[in-house]
Amino acid sequence: MDGIKRTRRLRGSELLRKMVRETRMDISSLVYPVFVVEGEGKKEEITSMPGQYRYSIDRLPEMMEELRQAGVSSVLFFGIPDHKDEAGSGAYADDGIVQRALRYTKEHYPDIYCIADLCMCEYTSHGHCGILCGQDVDNDRTLPCLAKIAVSQARAGADMIAPSDMMDGRVAAIRRALDENSFAEIPIMAYSAKFASAFYGPFREAADSAPAFGDRKTYQMDYHNRLEALKEVRFDIEEGADIVMVKPALAYGDLIREVRDMVQVPVAAYSVSGEYAMVKMAAAAGGIDEEKIMCEMAASAYRAGCDIYITYFAKELARCIKEGKIG
Repeated sequence: MDGIKRTRRLRGSELLRKMVRETRMDISSLVYPVFVVEGEGKKEEITSMPGQYRYSIDRLPEMMEELRQAGVSSVLFFGIPDHKDEAGSGAYADDGIVQRALRYTKEHYPDIYCIADLCMCEYTSHGHCGILCGQDVDNDRTLPCLAKIAVSQARAGADMIAPSDMMDGRVAAIRRALDENSFAEIPIMAYSAKFASAFYGPFREAADSAPAFGDRKTYQMDYHNRLEALKEVRFDIEEGADIVMVKPALAYGDLIREVRDMVQVPVAAYSVSGEYAMVKMAAAAGGIDEEKIMCEMAASAYRAGCDIYITYFAKELARCIKEGKIG
C-alpha cells in the first residue's frame, strides 16, 4: 500500500467533513419569490406548486413573519394585476400591485430587502414581454416602457430592480432612467442568461403570464447555446448590470460555472418553478427524499459558482443551514 493517495482521510467524521467543505452557503444569500394579487383576504395555493401561494397585500404579513422566523431577508416580487392591456400599463402604474406591495413591505418590514422583477408579461393582454408589432415583440419600442417601470418600482421602494424581459439594450435603458431620476444607488440584477425553458411551466400558472399565442423563443435564449449566454452576460455588464443571473439553475450548472469564471460581479441562479414542482411531486409520490434533494440541488448551484440563490425552497433551506444539514 506504499504511495497510495488516501483521500478518504478527510472524510472520516462529520466534523472533519464540514471543516474541509469547499462549498459553503449562507442564509443571507437566499431570495424568496413572492406572488402578489389584487383584492383582500387572499392566500391562493398554486396548484402546480404545492406549498406556494398568491397573496393579497393584507395577507403578506403571514408570509413575511415566516421569512423572518426562517432568517430569510430578501424577496423577489411578482405582481398579478386584475387589469391587463396591450401596453402592460399596470406594470408602471403608481398604484400597481407590485408598487403597493413594495410600499407596504418597506413601511411594515423595513428589514426585508425588496427586489422587483421587471417584466411586462404579467401585465399585457397578450402575455408577451413587450410591445407588439403584429405578432412580434418590438424590442426598441419596449425599452422606454421598461425604463418607466423601473423608475416606478424604485419610487415605490424597490431596493433592487431585476429586468427579466430579455430585450436587447434594456439594462442600459433602465440604468439611464434610474440615474436621471435620482436613483443612481439602485442596483440592477439582470436576468442575463435566461433560456426559453420548459422548466417555467408552473410559473405561468402562478403569475397568469402564459402567452396568448406563440412562444418567447424570439427573445429568451435557445437552451442549446453556451457562447451566446456568455455574450448576453458580457453585454449586460457593459450596460451597467451590477449582478447577472443564470436561469434556470438545475440544468445550467455548466453556465453558472462559466459565468462565475468570466465576470467580476456577483452571480445569481434562479431555481425555477419546474424544479420546485418536480421535487414536490416526486416526493409526494414517495420516489425521493424531498429535503435531501432540495439540499443537493442548492449545493450544486453554489458549487457551480452562484453567490445568490433564488428559490421557492428558501425557508426550508434556511432551516437546513441552521441545523447543519447543508452549508
